[in-house]
Amino acid sequence: MAVLPIITAPDPRLKVKCEPVAAVEKTIARLMDDMLETMYLAPGIGLAAPQVGVTKRVLVVDVSSKDGPREPIRMANPETVWRSDALTVYEEGCLSLPEQYAEVERPEKIRFRYLDEKGVLQEREAEGLLATCIQHEMDHLDGIIFVDHISALKRRMILRKLAKLKKHQALAAD
Repeated sequence: MAVLPIITAPDPRLKVKCEPVAAVEKTIARLMDDMLETMYLAPGIGLAAPQVGVTKRVLVVDVSSKDGPREPIRMANPETVWRSDALTVYEEGCLSLPEQYAEVERPEKIRFRYLDEKGVLQEREAEGLLATCIQHEMDHLDGIIFVDHISALKRRMILRKLAKLKKHQALAAD
């Protein structure tokens, strides 16, 4: 497995709509494993392929407790087949927007389907943090980041702060 570099905003690669995976073969299964290793090291609870520069509809999540066993879910071509009318608010963060957080409202429960790491079609339901995490990562596959769900003012403040941080890091690296 390999740790992959995580793209940080603002970066146009985070705004790209990803292509479906034709089949889950060895390279996609390997990508899923590499993404999990990257996510755990970051540390995070979800990671989508465009965050590591791959424009494929692939994501991984694991919202298990840090003290318990890991419960990773590897997904290719995930799609939501049902959303609850009830909404919930979570303070979201993102590995591509380091140290930035905002409250985002999303459906409380979802039913979704995807191809697992073996290429088998799965259908599951999720609620709470898992539902929020999956919706957040699925947004990435359509070029949407969590700040797209908040006010324009807050979004501009966060993206300006990240652009400034990137500029300072680039200057420090020279």
